[in-house]
Amino acid sequence: QVQLVESGGGLVQAGGSLRLSCAASGLTFSSYAMGWFRQAPGKEREFVAALSGSGFWTSYADSVKGRFTISRDNAKNTVYLQMNSLKPEDTAVYYCAATRRGSSNWAQRFAYDYWGQGTQATVSS
Repeated sequence: QVQLVESGGGLVQAGGSLRLSCAASGLTFSSYAMGWFRQAPGKEREFVAALSGSGFWTSYADSVKGRFTISRDNAKNTVYLQMNSLKPEDTAVYYCAATRRGSSNWAQRFAYDYWGQGTQATVSS
């Protein structure tokens, strides 16, 4: 079966960096666009970033543009989220997800077929 396993979360001070990873198995990884979402306590899960199967096309939420970078290594079946200049408001559980839908749907949770269990990232002020 399909598994997405996130790692790399932790506690960091404001202004610091974290690199999240998501290892995928049970699917033809390069055929799927991959996305990152996050959910803070008491809030809905929100789109962070996504990229195409080839890694050529990317999309970011306005709140993370210029600070976060999504990338993938199809040889390792892994997608990454490099998070720099972190702010306390970036504190959330971060989830990776896989979809075969086109880029016009990437920001929508319903578009994703598979989800990981999440990894906590906490940014202290």
